[in-house]
Amino acid sequence: MKTALTIAGSDSSGGAGIQADIKTMTVNGVYAMSVITALTAQNTTGVQGIFEVSPSFLKQQMDAVFTDIEPDAVKIGMVSSKELIDAIVEKLIFYKAKNVVVDPVMVATSGAKLLEDSAISELKAKLIPLAALITPNIPETEVLSGRKIQQKKDMENAARDIYEIYGCKVLCKGGHGFSGADDVLCDETGIHWFQGKRIENSNTHGTGCTLSSAIAANLAKGNSMIQSIELAKEYLSGALSAMLDLGKGSGPLHHAYKVE
Repeated sequence: MKTALTIAGSDSSGGAGIQADIKTMTVNGVYAMSVITALTAQNTTGVQGIFEVSPSFLKQQMDAVFTDIEPDAVKIGMVSSKELIDAIVEKLIFYKAKNVVVDPVMVATSGAKLLEDSAISELKAKLIPLAALITPNIPETEVLSGRKIQQKKDMENAARDIYEIYGCKVLCKGGHGFSGADDVLCDETGIHWFQGKRIENSNTHGTGCTLSSAIAANLAKGNSMIQSIELAKEYLSGALSAMLDLGKGSGPLHHAYKVE
């Protein structure tokens, strides 16, 4: 059985982070493992508290995984400090990790910055260049490219700029008014658009975690990048279309809709 590792924070409500990643990887047919960067007290209405692990303990977790069950792919979610990014980078290089998918969680949907400048700089300088793919949303794409994005052509240009700067494939995710659910990939062959079905569902907690984890799972199984993105988008659409409605805020997706 193929294996995948998620390196991310824990979401106590189960809709995002480690919990969403493990559900997604399992349903997409790989054995899921985890390295936890932080514990959160969190639900559908917001984050009430964060307890970050130490860099040394994060490295212990990565050693434990890589020396026993080697991952066929690695997904990395939000890492909140420069020191934790450095710890992850050290171990990814040491173990020659493959199929690394980075969801560069930097900017909230509201536009609020989630990482300090030092952590963003470290993410850009050290972690992103190790990735096979990064999956920024439009605000994150703007941060990484330095471009304002107001139309689809801007998404293409920004993705191309990021690819040229960092040398990794870039999937700029839509989800805003002008782009609907369409995403654009820039790789060594150029620009590729992935059409998505716009689903009217306000319960979208964990969509970014879910998409990046599904891509990593499909890469672990040996699918190409294009195939992996297509399969991940199909899975995400199904999880949204199941219309799960839990919690008082923006609720989680139905990650297990395929196995009901």
